Amino acid sequence: MKITRITTEAFRWPRHKPISNGLHTYTHSGLGLVKIETDEGITGIGLGSEGAIAEATIRHLTPMLIGEDPIDVERLWHKMWVPKLIGRRGMTTRAISAIDIGLWDIRAKVAGMPLYKMLGGYRDRVPTYIAGGYYEEGKGLRELADEMIVNVEMGARAIKMKIGGVSIREDVERVKTVRDAVGPDVKVLVDANCAYRHWEAIRIAKRIEEFDVYWFEEPVGADDYEGHRKLAEATSIPIATGENEYTRYGFRDLIAHNSAAILNADAKILGGVTEFMKVAALAQAHDLDIAPHGSQDIHIHLVAAISNGLILEFYRDSVDPMWGKMYHHTLRVNDDGTVSPPAVPGIGVDPNYEALEPFRVHREVATA
Repeated sequence: MKITRITTEAFRWPRHKPISNGLHTYTHSGLGLVKIETDEGITGIGLGSEGAIAEATIRHLTPMLIGEDPIDVERLWHKMWVPKLIGRRGMTTRAISAIDIGLWDIRAKVAGMPLYKMLGGYRDRVPTYIAGGYYEEGKGLRELADEMIVNVEMGARAIKMKIGGVSIREDVERVKTVRDAVGPDVKVLVDANCAYRHWEAIRIAKRIEEFDVYWFEEPVGADDYEGHRKLAEATSIPIATGENEYTRYGFRDLIAHNSAAILNADAKILGGVTEFMKVAALAQAHDLDIAPHGSQDIHIHLVAAISNGLILEFYRDSVDPMWGKMYHHTLRVNDDGTVSPPAVPGIGVDPNYEALEPFRVHREVATA
């Protein structure tokens, strides 16, 4: 089998209203795809090619991939990742991630298996939390509580909310409101998106411990390993981080600093499925759990494949208005608060172009 063609596609649409976390505001959402065609008629779909830098990187990498066997993921990963030129951190590694995900989609399709089965098949139901609780114009405590109640009514046994965008006093009240709304048996996760310095994070952690917070995600800057460690030593709340970490080397350093109990590895960022599985194995060797950040569509397979997969992040239509419309198969929360991977060969991300077409940014042929 040989790679014959690689193309990228991008789609972008407005959110219901702008949403904000501790540092950033998002007015739009979108989808980036890498399509890897082969001489045997099997096409792999990779996720995460949005943006000029990623697309330029994919154009640069494509000539070295044409004619290669897509099954050889380990060799092709190291062929692409050459840190003197491309890789290590940043958007170029994210571009490699998108290609690598597409290669694994091909691998699983050739094997006739869902990706999670091919990678290990540890389970077919994964504990899940619904992410939300963003700051929005006109969204007060009552609206925040209502959002979380709806998440629980959908079957969620765990929910996540944002902190770090208002004063500590206001955020403490927001966490209390959510805990009161969902009751004592639902896990409540908080995410600061790197909004605090470590001493500020310690202050708010001390004040929200009483609300039985399941984890405190990205409390400080991604590179502040010492800040993470100091916070972890000062609070009973487990620290989760890693969504902005790259490759096994970055996670090696994060682990060495005792920075977190839970690693939010993201296959679309850190280097794709190939590198994610190495990070998962590294975490296993240190008895650490993996709770991936981002896209449930790829991460359902990765959490289901490994023994230390803790929980899946899940986004619904309150965050992304195209949820349930982007793909022909949409992941749903089971009645026990879990999500099951699609029982189809590959990743199961068959784009619904009828719904996506009005939001197409462009279609770029990387090479033929």
